[in-house]
This record gives sequence, structure tokens and C-alpha cells, in this order.
Amino acid sequence: MPAEFDKDQLLKPINMLNLYAQGAFPMGDENGEIDWYQPKTRTIIPIENYNIPRSLRKFMGNSNFEFKFDEHTIDVVKNCADRDKTWITPKLIEAYKGIQEIGFLHSVEVYCKNKLVGGLYGVSIGGAFFGESMFSHKSQASKSALVKLLKRLEEKEFTLLDIQFMTPHLEMFGAIEIDFEEYNDLLDIAYTKDVSFL
Repeated sequence: MPAEFDKDQLLKPINMLNLYAQGAFPMGDENGEIDWYQPKTRTIIPIENYNIPRSLRKFMGNSNFEFKFDEHTIDVVKNCADRDKTWITPKLIEAYKGIQEIGFLHSVEVYCKNKLVGGLYGVSIGGAFFGESMFSHKSQASKSALVKLLKRLEEKEFTLLDIQFMTPHLEMFGAIEIDFEEYNDLLDIAYTKDVSFL
């Protein structure tokens, strides 16, 4: 990378979307520097073959959670960043605002008694949703948000839910790892679809 290259240029909305569209995603370090990553092994949750744990189904059937989409997306991002160590830097939050303004940043929000208690956010391009982060201030809130996301993507006929990294939390939903060639094939299909998150 040339010494004069300005990484901040990559945080302009159109440049961010171009990088996301190629399967890259941003992460900030402890010094506030933001780099883009494109691992060759990708983790996804198949939209046509996901799993909802039985105990979670039961919980959601009896909970008093209320769910909304895109009502307070930046608040969700800030809550995701509010932890001891985070890759969601202030500069990255500002960059996300730029993507939100042109309609590509989305959130699933969980409320209890009108208070935001959990949620997740990601970037949507065509039929691909790039999940970024989630948070929970109440038991099962983030898992419930993921269920709502999966159902929304299924209803809207999305092709791909990219979740970046495998965790036990996500594996219970049917997350799998695929190679970059298969991942790119899914991206190609996703970009032929005229679908909308909302």
C-alpha cells in the first residue's frame, strides 16, 4: 500500500459498500486504525436451512420482548461498541452513519418495556446481509434478535447471511464454514436479486 494512501478514503460510503460487496469487512484496533479483512474461510448461516433452538423458541413464545427494524440503528451500533475491548471505534461508527444515510445499514432491535435491551446490525447489499455485531442487556435478547433477522431474510428471499466468524453461540443456529469460492458463488447469486431488507 503506498505511503501516501489515505485509509480514511476507504470509509467513504461508496468505498465501504464496494469493499463489503467483495466480501471484506472493517475492524478497528486499539489505536483507532481501521483495516479491512477478507478471510478465505467464511462463516454463514444458511437462510434456507437454519436452526432455532427449541428452548429459545419456547422463551420467545413467552417473552414480553418487542421487535423493531431500523428504528434506532446507530444506538444499536453504539451498544455493540460499549464493551471493554471493541473493534467498533468512534471513527467506524461515523462511517456507519454514512452507510445508514444511503439506506444500506440495518438493525434488528429488541425492546422490553420500551427500553432497548438487545439487537444486532449489519450491511445489506442486494440479497446479501453482512452481519456485524450484536449486544444483549437482557438474557436471550441478542439470540432473539438473530431469530428475527433470519426470519426477515427468509421472508425477503435473501441469499446470504455472512456472520464472519464461527462461535458456539452462532453454531447452534446452524452456522457453517465454507471456502471462498463457494462464498463468492453465493455473492454472485445475491447480487442478481432485487430484494429489500425493509
